Amino acid sequence: MPWATPVYFTPDGHRHFYWASNPETRHSLNIAANPTVAIVIFDSTAAIGDGQAVYATANVEIVPDDELADRARFYSGRYPELREFTPDELRAPADLRLYRATVTEAWVLVNFRDPENTTGIDERHAVWLGD
Repeated sequence: MPWATPVYFTPDGHRHFYWASNPETRHSLNIAANPTVAIVIFDSTAAIGDGQAVYATANVEIVPDDELADRARFYSGRYPELREFTPDELRAPADLRLYRATVTEAWVLVNFRDPENTTGIDERHAVWLGD
């Protein structure tokens, strides 16, 4: 069954997103069974009617060992309060893995108040569809 999970992430441009998670959690088990995911990024502090969002579909993988040291440093670098993970903390038998989502399609929310929006309801507009 699909399972939505908020995660702290580090973007690498607009195409790749990284996060650390336990591989035994429900969302990680779902990714292991089907690596295609849907992602929504938004400001949860925005007032009703003022929200902005990016929607995406992506394919997810656990970062391979040969990239793990570099990508672990990159992931930790976004949050000053987040300590840097060592590669050994992100591979078996440790409790966490570093995941990478590669976006395949993306849309933005066009607010119902936006002058380009003629429907009077929030809409998604494609900004990138495939390669």
